[in-house]
Amino acid sequence: MSRSMSLNMRSASRRDLPSPQKTIERFEKMVEGGSYYEAQQMYKSTSARYITCQRYSEGLDILQSGATIQLKHGQITCGAELAVLFVDTLVKGQFPYNEETFDRVRKIYEAFPRINMPHFLGDDYDDDGQKLSEAISAAKVRSEGCSSFLRAALRWSAEFGTSRNGSPDLHVMLGEYIYSESPETDMTKVSSHFVRGNDPKKFASMLVNFMGKCYPGEDDTAIARSVLMYLSLGNLRDANLLMDGMKEQLKSADLELPKTDLIEFIKYLLQTLERDAYPLFRTLRQKYRTSTDRDSVFEELLDEIAAKFYGVRQQNPLEGLFGEMFKV
Repeated sequence: MSRSMSLNMRSASRRDLPSPQKTIERFEKMVEGGSYYEAQQMYKSTSARYITCQRYSEGLDILQSGATIQLKHGQITCGAELAVLFVDTLVKGQFPYNEETFDRVRKIYEAFPRINMPHFLGDDYDDDGQKLSEAISAAKVRSEGCSSFLRAALRWSAEFGTSRNGSPDLHVMLGEYIYSESPETDMTKVSSHFVRGNDPKKFASMLVNFMGKCYPGEDDTAIARSVLMYLSLGNLRDANLLMDGMKEQLKSADLELPKTDLIEFIKYLLQTLERDAYPLFRTLRQKYRTSTDRDSVFEELLDEIAAKFYGVRQQNPLEGLFGEMFKV
């Protein structure tokens, strides 16, 4: 087939595609009628036709509509699949990360259901293992679906935006959703997203909330890890804002930060990093080593902090745990 014939066929197929708005309205009626699976197949096949013809904007409209309405009807797996396809189309169409495209991603994100897990773990669930098991399974599906979508969005924003670490707003959204919706809270993963975000005040609120429900000894570890993560990225300002935000919120609730050697170390460390005082930094590490040994990643983070603030790089830096923490 000649190139001209191929182009003519593609042009004809572009003209033959129906109006996306009519298509969207038809598919929405299918979902409203409970034909979730049939509608899902139509959303995927029809959007693919638009994308093949490089009509990316119309393909995005169909996928965004499909993801949103499926999620609003509790069809998490279907909605998440269309949400990821939406991001794939942003990449294929080389759409830049900007206010408009972020707003479209945000609207899909806001359609993901939110059902706080601790709400389930009350008296109604004490004597019903089946209910509890179903609640946990549903929470995992929600968390994994939204996480897959936002991780894809982060990779797109890193490629087509201005931040090589991905959009700070998207990091906050992902950290927030993982914390509130995951049946098993992974504070390292949650913190790794918040420290690449742009809202230390919201991060402080989350940590204060965590302090109220974690096991003894987990609170100071979570706080210290969060501060050290900020510092390992060279972000002294937000590390201080995080601590100040926590103090303010705890004070208003007649509470205070844990009085432990680890928190004491963090307070001294923040003061030390305000000036060129590497010998003092090294002395602090030696003095509080018993406390920092509580978490295997602390020493790695401190090595990175020494490199960021004082230019002192270890000859054989351990990159395993540190690198894993900041993967998207």
